[in-house]
Amino acid sequence: MEASQIRERVEQLIRAENLIEPGGDVLCLVSGGADSTCLWHALRALDYRVSALHVNHRQRGEESEQDASFCRDELGAEVVEAGEPGMSEAELRELRYSFGAGRLRATGHTASDQVETIIYRLVSSGSTRGIKLRREDGVVRPLLGLWREETRAYCLAEGLGYREDSSNPGTVRGVIRSEVLPALRRLHPAAEENILACARERPRLPRGLEGALLELLGSHEGSKSVDLSPALKAVREYDRLFIEQAPLPLEGRVRFGPWILESGMEGLQVRCFKPGDRLAGRKKKIQDVFVDAKIPRSQRSSWPLVAKGEEIVAVPGIVAAPGYEDAVRATREDDR
Repeated sequence: MEASQIRERVEQLIRAENLIEPGGDVLCLVSGGADSTCLWHALRALDYRVSALHVNHRQRGEESEQDASFCRDELGAEVVEAGEPGMSEAELRELRYSFGAGRLRATGHTASDQVETIIYRLVSSGSTRGIKLRREDGVVRPLLGLWREETRAYCLAEGLGYREDSSNPGTVRGVIRSEVLPALRRLHPAAEENILACARERPRLPRGLEGALLELLGSHEGSKSVDLSPALKAVREYDRLFIEQAPLPLEGRVRFGPWILESGMEGLQVRCFKPGDRLAGRKKKIQDVFVDAKIPRSQRSSWPLVAKGEEIVAVPGIVAAPGYEDAVRATREDDR
């Protein structure tokens, strides 16, 4: 396949999912590998206003420095250094995504990464959730319609150099890539395409939540309730079903759906969105905060809000009120 055809497929996905405005600004998070190099070049060729950022975690000595030099010299990337020895992949990933917040960012995740993610989540948690085309913080993945072999072919066709990460074979993904996937291909040549189809299926409720709702709906009692989370309760009164929400004290570390929230500040609570909520110290409505951050309407009612009394002081992953910028640390377990 020619490079122009690959770019056309990238553009089709971008337009279909409205990932980047036509001719818009986008910051590519680049590692120097074939995927992010392809991303950087293809978006430039498609007339987007592209800049690049490389985070040097300094985990692989001289090889890390060479990756950083490549990204700076060949891709014009801004290079920042961040990370400490012994940090986990999840911690390093969270650190990478902390840079460039507030700007539209793009990563080079491909369909191959999608397949590896589904396999890992299937065996580790029984979930078939894949990589999101758009994260809640606005990071987009324009290459999810391409396979890894295609990004390498693109670089070859365009005469682009790229870096190889020598640490990949020793990672969980490296094991999936080198051992699990070849075995699955021997079972069926279309294994990867069939696994990828799992990410396209309509998502189901988590098993625990699905079971709780089935229990509620299957009851013949006049009224019954089940806890869906520490802050949500499903209630059935005869033929009426509704959700009740209650604030959850934010003391130390708490779970709120897929979120882990931590704070050392006293008097904070976590709750869901209510119409009319505004950010403390500002006139801006939380509804407008969600719209500006491009949070899908379906996710807004369950997004955690951190409150002090009746005031909203933080919307995790998006914004904090003045004076509360460092009050809450938030991570999502399903982010990548």
